[in-house]
Amino acid sequence: MNTPDLSIVVPAYNEEHVLPSFVERIRDVLEKIGVSWEIVFANDGSRDSTAALLLQFHLTDPRIGFVSLSRNFGKEIALTAGLDHARGSAVVVIDADLQDPPELISEMMARFNEGFDVVYARRAKRVGETALKRVTASAFYRVINVLADRPIPRDVGDFRLLSRRALDALLQLREQHRFMKGLFSWVGFRQTEIVYTRAPRAAGSTKWNYWRLWNFSIEGITSFSIRPLQIASYFGFFVAILSVVYGSIFVFRTIVYGNPVAGYPSLLTIMLFLGGVQLISLGIIGEYIGRIFNETKNRPLYIVAERMISDTAP
Repeated sequence: MNTPDLSIVVPAYNEEHVLPSFVERIRDVLEKIGVSWEIVFANDGSRDSTAALLLQFHLTDPRIGFVSLSRNFGKEIALTAGLDHARGSAVVVIDADLQDPPELISEMMARFNEGFDVVYARRAKRVGETALKRVTASAFYRVINVLADRPIPRDVGDFRLLSRRALDALLQLREQHRFMKGLFSWVGFRQTEIVYTRAPRAAGSTKWNYWRLWNFSIEGITSFSIRPLQIASYFGFFVAILSVVYGSIFVFRTIVYGNPVAGYPSLLTIMLFLGGVQLISLGIIGEYIGRIFNETKNRPLYIVAERMISDTAP
């Protein structure tokens, strides 16, 4: 079996409406680049006809392979499964929705040939997205770069090229809670960016609602920073100092002015405030303990239900 020069890894979940257009468009792009290639789809337990389409693509063109997971494990795990099966000297990660233009792959390959190990695509514009989503996305990158030990490029998704040595380093990281944007940055090596305008989804519907995006942001922060724990500790220390100051004032007023009965509104406010601080701190600690618990199980990241390995032309 021949080893391709370039692998394209595509996570897919219920993408039956866009897959034919995606395959046609990216195949045209790859043929023009002039290197041997393969496409590896990671079918994340799709419930539509995605699996049937992938089999049809493989039978039509053996350079198109796929790995189907036994259930929906989430995009980060599906992406890892696809990367595990990529064999190319360079590997490009791209979504199937055609928001990221496959035509940029030729420019990524040019940067790769210049000696860069990671070439990531930064979004200059996010066409078709609501103002709320743009604002929250910008806020997320600002927050995580304040908290994280390793900076993560702003407005950058999964669309990027990795050299073989960068991918091999990435695949050594087998943690259960995977924030791939952070892992891509963490492995280091020579990295550069290209700027592009992100298009609206070509077909189908997004799988990301605001609740899932919120949980994803929590995943990213807790995966790459212990600052929330430190903030909770500092805040608790600050509240303790305020309590001592308030208690000293109360003792002073009692000695000097007598011992009037304290007002119930102020007492209730203080109790609710301290209770809220404690619950928030316990919640932050619980997030980290839950991740430790999941890691200690040492379960496999995913289970494969079916795979069709691609084969490049001689």
